[in-house]
Amino acid sequence: MTKINEKDCSIIVPAYNEEKRIPSFLENLDGFEGRFIFVCDGTDDTATVIEKFAFENRQYNIKCLTYNHRLGKGGGILEGFRHLETAYCGFLDADGSASIKEMRKLFAALENSDCAIGSRWMPESDIKVGQGIGRKFQSRMFNLAVKILFGLSFKDTQCGAKAFRREAILSVMHQIESRGFEFDVEVLWRLRNSGFRIKEVPIAWEDRESSHVGGFDGAGMLANLVRLKRGKVPRKPE
Repeated sequence: MTKINEKDCSIIVPAYNEEKRIPSFLENLDGFEGRFIFVCDGTDDTATVIEKFAFENRQYNIKCLTYNHRLGKGGGILEGFRHLETAYCGFLDADGSASIKEMRKLFAALENSDCAIGSRWMPESDIKVGQGIGRKFQSRMFNLAVKILFGLSFKDTQCGAKAFRREAILSVMHQIESRGFEFDVEVLWRLRNSGFRIKEVPIAWEDRESSHVGGFDGAGMLANLVRLKRGKVPRKPE
């Protein structure tokens, strides 16, 4: 069993129009010794905020990628994967629902797995602020659809905190068609079908307001999953 060195880890952060929330995220990097790869594909000043912070806090290894067109959550993470230089990687939502401490927990779980996914729905999970009734219902129905369509038994495929061994994610990256929020499901499906070991890990999590995922997006995610299962390319995010 190989102990994971934090310096060998990268955290990808898709940051679409996160100008208002990204300062809080940056203030809580918690001395992480690995690399941060921020992917900015919005129309606000998120990238400017990140670059200013990186210049003033050079103890952190920060790379900021900018794009003048919409990539989608999945597309942004894929761009981050293409810039990997470390043996382990993961991605984390910019809203701060899960902390760097939780990412450390996921990286540690890679000692005996190829992929570790944060879960909000395990008995040991610590939900500090839960989702509203509407979003919780939507989340549970989406999870049920995932089980029916793809046979994935995980309690939570959509938590925005996941970690991977580099060789595992790069081996399936060329197969991934999703660019939106359904990206998480396809990644797990591709990894499982390729025989990689996936571990679900209970994490501490706090619901944040102003999520970019709304009811319409949930319907769109489900439609894209059906397209994916039928062998068609999911619709790109707008």
